[in-house]
Amino acid sequence: MHRYVLMLLVLAFVSCGGETIPKPKAYLSLSYPENKYEKFEVERPYLFEVSSESTVQELPKNWLKIKYPKLKASVDITYRPVSNNLKELLMEAEKLVFEHTIKADNISNTENFIDEQKRVFGRMFFIHGNAASQVQFHVTDSSKHFLKASLFFYTKPNYDSVLPAVDYIKKDMIHMMETLQWKE
Repeated sequence: MHRYVLMLLVLAFVSCGGETIPKPKAYLSLSYPENKYEKFEVERPYLFEVSSESTVQELPKNWLKIKYPKLKASVDITYRPVSNNLKELLMEAEKLVFEHTIKADNISNTENFIDEQKRVFGRMFFIHGNAASQVQFHVTDSSKHFLKASLFFYTKPNYDSVLPAVDYIKKDMIHMMETLQWKE
């Protein structure tokens, strides 16, 4: 019995040589193509530039789905004409944003977007956390047109995993707002 104890003690001292060094943190290295934009040519009461990395799918009611196949994501565009219902459209758009509070860690918005010359007024929201949509915006001319855009991924939400793609597409969505024009 004493032999076994002595052997265990010898093994313990011999095996404890050297300093233990933790493994360095691994960082995911993702590279996205440079953002290049082009105007899409479809019959809609609005026009804006989209990323050349996306494809545009036309839907009924002047709606669009801007697909990012490589990122497994889409920006869903809904359009509604304004007819003495602007307040309701704005309330509905913000209600849809704040429905994500169940899963979101935080919801923040940028400053209001205002382009007096093109009559484009809107707001963009960033939804942090494992919500279904991480970026949404709505714009209007306040008299005839109302447009809402929402980013969705074709996967179960995992905010940490999709964050680089969210940042990439968010730039495209900001560009959509900045280049939006209403057709009269």
